[in-house]
Amino acid sequence: MGKPHVLVIPYPNQGHVIPLVELSQNLAKQGIKISFVNTVFNHKRVLDAFGEKVDENGLLHLLSVPDGLEDGEDRNQLGKLTERLCQVMPTQLKELIHKVN
Repeated sequence: MGKPHVLVIPYPNQGHVIPLVELSQNLAKQGIKISFVNTVFNHKRVLDAFGEKVDENGLLHLLSVPDGLEDGEDRNQLGKLTERLCQVMPTQLKELIHKVN
């Protein structure tokens, strides 16, 4: 059996993203490969918050997919965000999984 590989997909709300980044970092320290999938919008926020300290051993890979909202749309409207994510995320994830494998 090969090295474990975990796909982490937080709900795109900051209260969910940061704790899962920290969990992912701890799993990576244990030698587990992590693909952390964020929305494009939150991807930049994570990079700004953690900088180079996100991936200290090369096992935590930050990836991003679109959230389905246009620039300027309110991402705090969780109902609308969830609806759009459900429309675009399955196809995006399928493509991402094929690319990662």
